[in-house]
Amino acid sequence: MARLRAKVITKANRRPMRGKWPPDPARVRSIVEGLEELYPEVDCELDRETPFQLVCATILSAQCTDDRVNMVTPELFRRYPTPQAMARAPLPALEGIIRSTGFFRQKAKSLKGTATAVLGRFGGEIPRTIAELTTLPGVARKTANVVLGTAYGIAEGIVVDTHIQRLSMRLGLTRATDPKGIEQDLMKVFPREVWIRIGHQIIWHGRRVCFARKPNCVGCTLAPFCPSAGLES
Repeated sequence: MARLRAKVITKANRRPMRGKWPPDPARVRSIVEGLEELYPEVDCELDRETPFQLVCATILSAQCTDDRVNMVTPELFRRYPTPQAMARAPLPALEGIIRSTGFFRQKAKSLKGTATAVLGRFGGEIPRTIAELTTLPGVARKTANVVLGTAYGIAEGIVVDTHIQRLSMRLGLTRATDPKGIEQDLMKVFPREVWIRIGHQIIWHGRRVCFARKPNCVGCTLAPFCPSAGLES
């Protein structure tokens, strides 16, 4: 019985509703300030030189680590650096380069399809709205937010990946459990001027401190403002 009860408590601790809703503005400000102090030089960790290359790298990052993506993109972008080159690339050649990122056949189709669409519908330029970006193969809202914020400095939404989903729940910044609902909550909680940086900063914190299996609450400077601190350590 004790063992079963421990499992129930652990599961409950992963629910998003910790602390009052909406979160106290002073606590939110402390989180924003703490992340800014920790990660003042924050940036997207996907290597790229152009907005098109960022789109490609973000497509590849689905179900894959940024480190792995950064291992394959040098060769990918050496051979196919532009939409024109990528659109002409044979699918088997693309698949061979990106195989280690997983789901490589579908990703290769998305890369080639996106390049073709960018050329055919957007004059070879990556569009600057979520509505247009999400018409590209392999580009969902998360990818669109990454591209708009990182490449163009446009804050149309907030990136929600697995790290942001996890930390938003732990920090009591959302009532939702799905990416769409979490993004809507975060857009209400955070001022628009921090939307781009806060997404990257939360991702960095999730990779460096607030780990999925065992968060380092003892070493976390956000712990005083986190209703989950110590519950999963």
